[in-house]
Amino acid sequence: MDIERWQGKAEGRNPTVRHNGIVYTVATGEGAGTDIRTKTAAALAAIDRNLAEAGSDKTRLLSVQIFLADLSDKAAMDEVWCDWIGPDWRNWPQRACVGAPLSSEAMLVEIVVTASEAVKP
Repeated sequence: MDIERWQGKAEGRNPTVRHNGIVYTVATGEGAGTDIRTKTAAALAAIDRNLAEAGSDKTRLLSVQIFLADLSDKAAMDEVWCDWIGPDWRNWPQRACVGAPLSSEAMLVEIVVTASEAVKP
């Protein structure tokens, strides 16, 4: 099976890759506002777009890793996350959230997603 890649803006890496029915994608929300809620919402919107382009959606999430520049932002990020992911536990992925230095002061959150392709009829 071929590996499909969606070209991004950053040199040396792509935001989305699909292989063997699995979609891998990442988003940061960089450039959107200055607070964790706005940046998280922007990153999740980018995840939605990336997944759709690759034939998946947030109900197909398998695993999510969230990196926060400041772990004290976790509660605010979780509010945005919970609104986005919805109340149905059957759509919730395995998820980890860790504090980590990110590549710029403006980047408060980075979200790394692994998802299954949507079931084809």
